[in-house]
Amino acid sequence: MTEKLKVMAICGSLRKGSLNQMVANTLQELAPADMTLVQAPSIADIPLYNADLQNDDGFPVTVDALAAAIEEADAIIFVSPEYNYSVPGVLKNAIDWVSRLPNHPFKQKPIALQSAAAGMLGGARMQYHLRQILVFLEADVFNKPEVFITFGKTKVDEASGRLTDEAAREVISAQLAAFGHYIQRVQS
Repeated sequence: MTEKLKVMAICGSLRKGSLNQMVANTLQELAPADMTLVQAPSIADIPLYNADLQNDDGFPVTVDALAAAIEEADAIIFVSPEYNYSVPGVLKNAIDWVSRLPNHPFKQKPIALQSAAAGMLGGARMQYHLRQILVFLEADVFNKPEVFITFGKTKVDEASGRLTDEAAREVISAQLAAFGHYIQRVQS
């Protein structure tokens, strides 16, 4: 029997009741049997990037915790909203910090992207910008199937904090299955 793939979800929203966090909360129930989904350490307490904070004592503890979790995971799924046609500042900040580490853990890490939004584009522009960032970091970004959840407020159950829309759940299940095969190819 092969070992389960450990995939970590990083949510790009800090908002209580985030559509994207609800999607992230649902991933394990949609994952194939050979995949375990875990949540990333919070990015809420990572300080604004400032090279002066990199000193002889190392990086902030919150950055080290996120980097260690990324390193330990077989792959990453970013689940994020779109802010002002781009990546939310809190997510970009976390990526900037981790990318400054020697031998940063995004290099050659399999990564999938998902987004949920209240509008009709479902976070497409954020995913385009995030792809650009990840290409520079030499991450192995998975392409298809893509997950853009449009009109997200109608597709979640806020009380349970879960994605309930069956069509969106099917697309995510298909992405996770294909992503699992992609991770195995990248690792071999």
